[in-house]
Amino acid sequence: MISQSNPPADAAERRAIQPVICYPNDTLPPADLALYRAARATATKTDEILVPARDARCFTVPAGHFFRISSVEGPQVGDLNLWNTDDLTERFYSGKTRALHGTHITTGERMWSSFPHLRPMATIIEDTLGWYGMDAFGGSVHDVIGTRCDPYTGNLLAAGTQYHYCCHSNLTRALADHMGVPLAEAEPLVHDVLNVFMCTGFTRDTGQYFMKASPVRPGDYLEFFAEINVTGGLSACPGGDCSSEHTSDVASCHPLLVEVFAPAEGALGNWQTPGVNGYDRSHGR
Repeated sequence: MISQSNPPADAAERRAIQPVICYPNDTLPPADLALYRAARATATKTDEILVPARDARCFTVPAGHFFRISSVEGPQVGDLNLWNTDDLTERFYSGKTRALHGTHITTGERMWSSFPHLRPMATIIEDTLGWYGMDAFGGSVHDVIGTRCDPYTGNLLAAGTQYHYCCHSNLTRALADHMGVPLAEAEPLVHDVLNVFMCTGFTRDTGQYFMKASPVRPGDYLEFFAEINVTGGLSACPGGDCSSEHTSDVASCHPLLVEVFAPAEGALGNWQTPGVNGYDRSHGR
């Protein structure tokens, strides 16, 4: 039997083996940022939604339109869900987005949808926190590694806890109200999120998910181009800037602003919404 506590003689050599990128992404369909930005320059605002602190709201964005999430009063992170407006079973797939782009996403990278569709839902075209990069702790912003704060984990870690204004519950209420359905029907559609503005990483010693104070300032924003008709759900996390807690009644929290913009007629030229993934779904049979 091999002892798991004693390293082998060639342990250093094994650790020194070079990593291999699982999904080289240089063959992904490119995002035409020049086209998107040119169309955005003449776009007009059609809607805005103020998401209250410690709560969530839903919004819709037609394919070929733009939406911006902004910090408006103070440092605040948000948990973002995306669904295909025409088929809510097609939704943001954070795990595959992470595999394709990395633990955090920024300008030129995309939010990909769930199987069997696996196509771009939205492309980030501007990120005012792009300057942050990766810090000395391994932290960065806009992560696709955290799930969302939820009442089930809260109850698990502190038995008897019934906290209802975490992001999972916020998104559940918002989607139920948007759809006009009971909470029990909306909840299974809520999914892992893009943590907008949140600064996170993994500790180097224990590999645990960590958060730290977000560098976001009033006026900072993340802007997207909607590749398909999308319905968004955004929760203004009860952790505020997540400098201490992500589920809290005492953290300083602020609203987030969502704005939707329509391009001028003809500004996108021959752009077309991406089709669903080309795999034939035969699965070997």
